[in-house]
Amino acid sequence: MNTPDIIEIDHLSFQYDGVNVLEDISFSIPKGAFLGLVGPNGSGKSTLIKCLLGLQKPSQGAIRLFGKDQRRFKERSKIGYVSQKANSFNSGFPATVFEVVSTGLTSKLGLFRFMNASHKQKVKEAVEAVGMSEFLNRNIGELSGGQQQRIFIARALVSEPELLILDEPTVGVDAQNVYTFYELLEKLNKEKGITLVLVTHDIGTVSEKVTHVACLNKFLHFHGNAKEFEQLCEHDVSMFYGHNVHVLTHDHHHGGQHV
Repeated sequence: MNTPDIIEIDHLSFQYDGVNVLEDISFSIPKGAFLGLVGPNGSGKSTLIKCLLGLQKPSQGAIRLFGKDQRRFKERSKIGYVSQKANSFNSGFPATVFEVVSTGLTSKLGLFRFMNASHKQKVKEAVEAVGMSEFLNRNIGELSGGQQQRIFIARALVSEPELLILDEPTVGVDAQNVYTFYELLEKLNKEKGITLVLVTHDIGTVSEKVTHVACLNKFLHFHGNAKEFEQLCEHDVSMFYGHNVHVLTHDHHHGGQHV
């Protein structure tokens, strides 16, 4: 028996104030994939993520998570989520890296249960997985933007999710750290087998690091593997975006082309 796709989106539409934001979107994401979700500002990427997470209700269509109807899906610890840090976190918050990452266990522990030794070990392993062990007792506000984002990934990893969704996680991260950040995601995908969905403006990264690409601009304009996406000409991609796009790949020093 084949393993079901981790995410199945079937003829999904979403309206906001009577305006179609997403229209007739259908695609699936297999277990172990690293999907880059790309598209211009206002294309509906974040809305699609909110629908996946159950924060928005589609106007039409269905979503299945791990083979189950999204409305009846209860195993929320299987899904990790990392938002745009720059818009969601107060860097002055007085908490250590250990404390921030441990909040990722709330869904498993419940709000008022105390951590035992195995829980504390999970926190340490999650911080180690993102290469931040030496900062375990450091105040989160003392870290750079890129370091903070690694900690937010650790917080998402601590509940041992099978699916990790990242909504433009490099907002506020300086360019020289973006490449190493994407290398971390690639490592989590390949070595830990975590299925990843990365919302990004960075087409150069998409073609280098991910296994699959979905290009969204109200409609789903493209869905396929990364090699197929690389073979599209810039004219095709620009048509999807509605403006000229120059596709540049990353190198190890300059961080790549944002569009």
